[in-house]
Amino acid sequence: MSEAALVVARVLAFLAGTAVVLGTLASAIKTVVMPRAEPSLITRWVFVTLRKPFDLRVRRAKTWDDADRTMARFAPFALMLLPVVWVTLVIVGFVPIYWAFGLDVPRDALIVSGSSLLTLGFAFDLHGPVVAASFVEATMGLGLVALLISFLPSIYGQFSHREVLVSQLDTRAGTPPTPVALFRRAKLIGWVQQLDDFWLEWERWFAEIEESHTSSPALPFFRSPRHERSWITAAGAVLDAASLRLAALDLPRSWQAQLCIRSGYLALRRIASAYDVIFDPDPRPTDPISITREEFEAVLDELTDIGVRIKPDRDQAWRDFSGWRVNYDVPLLALCGLLMAPFAPWSSDRSVDYRQRLMITSRRRRATST
Repeated sequence: MSEAALVVARVLAFLAGTAVVLGTLASAIKTVVMPRAEPSLITRWVFVTLRKPFDLRVRRAKTWDDADRTMARFAPFALMLLPVVWVTLVIVGFVPIYWAFGLDVPRDALIVSGSSLLTLGFAFDLHGPVVAASFVEATMGLGLVALLISFLPSIYGQFSHREVLVSQLDTRAGTPPTPVALFRRAKLIGWVQQLDDFWLEWERWFAEIEESHTSSPALPFFRSPRHERSWITAAGAVLDAASLRLAALDLPRSWQAQLCIRSGYLALRRIASAYDVIFDPDPRPTDPISITREEFEAVLDELTDIGVRIKPDRDQAWRDFSGWRVNYDVPLLALCGLLMAPFAPWSSDRSVDYRQRLMITSRRRRATST
């Protein structure tokens, strides 16, 4: 190889290595530091690739408990694998950079790169450019470790905060949570007309999970301490209860319940968008939902049996309920399927066919755009 060709090759190697290193650093910053959902190909690749063996293990599980136990390990494993991938890519990315500065490749360049990033110090070169690159790489290694140390407590703090209301819902709406169980307990303690504080509590909860679950891609996959609980089925039960409260219960209008529903469906939509779930952002009140009229009527009959007053016009109540439910129906079912949520009525019990619904919605959106 001529001298000029060698210079060009070293320059290209330096640029390629720099691109890999900067791309890895950008992935770490987007995943850990950015306070908003930023797409990262590396993070997505780690989660998608690791999910495949977990899905295979789940398909072979004999019981739901075994499947849930398997999926409970997915998010922690992915979270711990991610920094390993970042470190590996930085080490590999610096190999062509060191070669561009004169080190032999791959042996010497790889040894110096690993020694520098991990601050082991057993391999070094005293040439000025190599020393400078070693300092930069060692700083990046310390930075990645610092990010991980600060990231894990934040993740588990957000997880614990999320689970408080999910656990409280167990005492109010049963396990799995249902609107009927919620209203039954409220009726028994004379609390039906005092649910406004409940809706406000969950409105704040939805706002909090929107922020935390879009900025931390691993957090939605962290499962509740009890295998029959899930944050997504709890969200669905609360939204359905608020929708029934507004549409069917013969009570004065509640702006708290309305705001709870709006906060809820906006949160679920934005979390679903982070995983490329397709939904209609402006659905019509008459669009189909996954709940049938027969299921709705059965719930109204149960509420009537326990003494909850229902509006006399059930046709209008069904139209009103459908108009609320259509705002969160597809994102709810999609997230239940993606997260493999435990069984819960009106959410995970019908999430297996959400892909077909998404395809229908996607075709509708494409037809509208054309």
